[in-house]
Amino acid sequence: MTINNLTTYSATMKHIRFFIIAMAAVLSAVSCKSQYEMLLNSNDADLKYDAAFKYFDQEKYQKAAALFESLSVLTNGTERDDTVRYYWGLSNYRNSDYYTAETNFSDFVGSFPRSPFAPQARFLRIDCLYRQTLRYELDQSPTNLAISAINEYIAEYPDNENIGVCRDMLDDLNKRLDTKAYEGAKLYYKMEDYIASRVALRNVLKDNSENVYREDILYYIAMSSYKYAHLSVRSKQKERYLTFIDDYLNFVGELPDSPYRRELDVLYRRAQKELGRPVDTELFDDIDEKDFAKERKRLAREAKIEDRRNRKLLKESEADVVEEAVLDEEEINSAETGEKK
Repeated sequence: MTINNLTTYSATMKHIRFFIIAMAAVLSAVSCKSQYEMLLNSNDADLKYDAAFKYFDQEKYQKAAALFESLSVLTNGTERDDTVRYYWGLSNYRNSDYYTAETNFSDFVGSFPRSPFAPQARFLRIDCLYRQTLRYELDQSPTNLAISAINEYIAEYPDNENIGVCRDMLDDLNKRLDTKAYEGAKLYYKMEDYIASRVALRNVLKDNSENVYREDILYYIAMSSYKYAHLSVRSKQKERYLTFIDDYLNFVGELPDSPYRRELDVLYRRAQKELGRPVDTELFDDIDEKDFAKERKRLAREAKIEDRRNRKLLKESEADVVEEAVLDEEEINSAETGEKK
């Protein structure tokens, strides 16, 4: 055999080996797929039950969810019914399919209100609702739904270990609603429509006097009335400066140590001067307005940093609680033989 023939033969054998390996991989994949599909279509409840938990333990949650869903038909009305339905929802939850998981847990709680899994199913449903909420600029209907579910959970399970996380969620969601109301009203201030700004901000506090931005709202109410007076014609200024003074006194009476106090003190003295009342002008003539703007920006940055820190802590708390959602084998057996609906 010549050298050229040997080279050709060697190349051919390499191609053949590569083809054999590739075919083996394809056949193996097809075999595995067929095995799973056969299992999925099987009517052997015990086999499917064991396989579903095997996939779940291997963190193959999509396959586990499909098996639990199929298995729910076979175990309907049996002692395994609530276990299968619970882990069907939990598999979807672990697969980050929160919309489907929320539906699973909602149906579960309705069907098995006295199941040992019920408290955790209700909590996980709440977590699914929480994860589906939107940032404050968007529609807050999901936020209101989550708040309602959390309040019901707290009322029914006041001593549950998940209450701390629920309260943190509730605080975050309520803050989101407060932010939407506050930012919507403050938009008029940014647009320099100071009449509408003052009215809108006062309405925010009228709707919810405990808004988390109460200090900022009272500050912008006072600022709106001052700027409206300052920009008014001379004949209207006296009445409008008096309105500002009322807003100022309301602010300092409630928040005497606020970081906004110094700026409002300056504006108060200027208003007093405009009203012809005696005031020490040396206290504010050398004040640069830019200093106050810088201070407001600094406070806003600190608030954002604190908000991010709180959100991070909430996510860590959620992760710890969710890890406890999986019961061990002994607890599963206990749940299966427990009292049904």
